[in-house]
Amino acid sequence: MSHPATPQRQPRRPHGARRVRRTLGLLVPTLLLAACTGNPAAPHTDAAPASTAPQPTGPLCAALPTGTDPGNPSFLAGQPVDQALRWIPTLTTFEAAVRTSGVLTDLPAADGVTLLAPSDDAFAATFSEDNWDDLMTHHTDQLRTLLKAHLITGAHPITDLTTAGTATTLDGVTVTVTRTGPTARLGDRADTVCADYQATNARIHIINAVLGPLPVTADGTGHRAH
Repeated sequence: MSHPATPQRQPRRPHGARRVRRTLGLLVPTLLLAACTGNPAAPHTDAAPASTAPQPTGPLCAALPTGTDPGNPSFLAGQPVDQALRWIPTLTTFEAAVRTSGVLTDLPAADGVTLLAPSDDAFAATFSEDNWDDLMTHHTDQLRTLLKAHLITGAHPITDLTTAGTATTLDGVTVTVTRTGPTARLGDRADTVCADYQATNARIHIINAVLGPLPVTADGTGHRAH
């Protein structure tokens, strides 16, 4: 007697394969929908080129940091003005006075500031060491008044000041500004010796004399101010 043939069982698909097929079935329409609706990836933006800092001009500039040296003009252009002053080696006296007096807080931050910054030699030629120490230690009000004679509201390149012909300092005094070859003359008191340092929302023009009403007390011995 012959037995009927046993039917062969179809191999069962593994559960993992069914899950993969279901996942692909859901994923493909999603990808097609994204392609059709143009859903973009995060936009690519090229970084804006760094602005080129103006090159300071004047006879003292050659003695100050340039190129990639610490305190070079391009580096200072990205610094807050109080920090930028610390990197200019000939402004140690002025920087200390600004820091001690807190005079920059008198200016609205949004307006910017122009600093007519006397060099260390200019301070040494104007104040005796004892007089300067006394101002820094005991007479902050007089120190602030002195410094306001060197601040102008707004960040002004030297060409803008010479074109205008005058500038009013924070103490309310109007100073004439005239071009004298490679430098600018401020009233009859001072000349720029390295103009147009740029800092954040600020311009710094180094000058060779101290402005303001305080009397000269230097004794002519050449002692530098602290």
